[in-house]
Amino acid sequence: MTGTDVFPLRNPGKIYRNTGSVELIELALQRGEGRLTADGALAVETGHHTGRSAADKFTVRDDRTEDTLWWDNNAALSPEHFDALYEDFLAHAEGRDLFVQELHAGADPAHRLTARIYTELAWHALFIRYLLRRPDAAALEGFEPEFTVVNLPSFRADPERHGVRSETVIACNFSRRLVLIGGTSYAGETKKSVFSYLNYLLPEKGIMPMHCSANQGPDGDSAVFFGLSGTGKTTLSADPQRTLLGDDEHGWSESGIFNFEGGCYAKTIRLSREAEPQIYDAVSSFGAVLENVVLREDRTPDFDDGALTENARGAYPLSFIPNASAGGRSGHPRNIVMLTADAFGVLPPIARLSPSQAMYHFLSGYTAKVAGTEKGLQGVEATFSTCFGAPFMPRHPSVYGNLLRDLIAEHGVDCWLVNTGWTGGGYGVGHRMPINVTRTLLNAALSGRLAGFEMRVDPIFGFEVPKAVDGTEDTILNPRGTWADTAAYDAQAAKLVEMFVHNFEKFETHVDQDVRAAAPALRQAAE
Repeated sequence: MTGTDVFPLRNPGKIYRNTGSVELIELALQRGEGRLTADGALAVETGHHTGRSAADKFTVRDDRTEDTLWWDNNAALSPEHFDALYEDFLAHAEGRDLFVQELHAGADPAHRLTARIYTELAWHALFIRYLLRRPDAAALEGFEPEFTVVNLPSFRADPERHGVRSETVIACNFSRRLVLIGGTSYAGETKKSVFSYLNYLLPEKGIMPMHCSANQGPDGDSAVFFGLSGTGKTTLSADPQRTLLGDDEHGWSESGIFNFEGGCYAKTIRLSREAEPQIYDAVSSFGAVLENVVLREDRTPDFDDGALTENARGAYPLSFIPNASAGGRSGHPRNIVMLTADAFGVLPPIARLSPSQAMYHFLSGYTAKVAGTEKGLQGVEATFSTCFGAPFMPRHPSVYGNLLRDLIAEHGVDCWLVNTGWTGGGYGVGHRMPINVTRTLLNAALSGRLAGFEMRVDPIFGFEVPKAVDGTEDTILNPRGTWADTAAYDAQAAKLVEMFVHNFEKFETHVDQDVRAAAPALRQAAE
């Protein structure tokens, strides 16, 4: 089967193939899909689904995937149910105007994926045109896709006929290299479908796919930032003193790291020009896409208003960031940063990890959510998303963990755990870690200066924490000392240790003893 045969349209309406950005904006406005902001960005709303619908994502279980997928983490769909869904998608597409974008996923020509994306909405085509990489005219001649995504928000799945959970469906068929998306207008489903396939495909080639941002210093030293949504991947990698490679998805090959994407998809809730000037200016530019951002009467965005969702986002091409890398490639990273937003206020603002500790925290993928970030969430909730991206990891986490461990060892990478969450107490008592503190400590780490500072060994987590860093108050480096009630800190730390240990039980048989020994333990509290 060639890529051309994957989704043969039957009597379609008008086909807009590789339509440019400005025309897509015009079409979106003409079709009533959105409206322009005062700055000329395209503001759209996605209705019921304002984020990924993880419970409605399925992967076809067949001979290819039976023994290669991590089925504890992936809902299975039978080939027969997928066939029925496929036929109904083809029928639903008949007579409809569709937008087709032919794009690359991956800045490294040796490892890039050719992808054809069908969308029902003009702004979805604009979004994915930004988020993936646009081939030149020569590459579009005779374009043969290796992967296809069909996104029809107006399609409604039939749970009984299609073997799914609801009217919303994200059905991945890795054998046929095809994803069918229906019943949701949230644009992130398309890009995450491409990422999920790369996560499945690349480990077979010895390439590490990563849910991370990345940037490069003036001396060519690159850094990788792992982290779940809301931990600061986009914010911290958009550093005016460093070149941005990308804000979300990268690969690590024998040649170094490379961006999968050609754009950024940044959270905009409480975005300010003062704290995040590059991102603020990018989403305020003509042609940016603002997804579920509230507009005032004068059509200026109100980034502080979460009435539509806390997951409001802005999409834009990398060229909107002044110091972004056009090539999207760099050498092997010198530093790996694992970001966590610890809303319990237990973790220090920065810590140096040994290779074993790095694998432990990579497999744990810890952060914490607070009330308001998700519907129905009250208080604080610990989240462990292995590899900092469990929903997009088709294979067992040990596959990615072992790849990362070997690459860290081979290239002598320094690893850091950075808490962008709370200090001086947990959520509701303490306060958010000041971004200037995080940036100061990160700059010291990425420049190599931090490695020369005197360190203490954290008595609970075993990692090394600097005792003092120029430009930062010493007290903030020891989280227990920032709490007014140290007994309350000890009690909260004990609870967090228990969460870590319980979560890691499922990985213990897949890792070596040195990684198991990297688990936190309740020893004597730090004074």
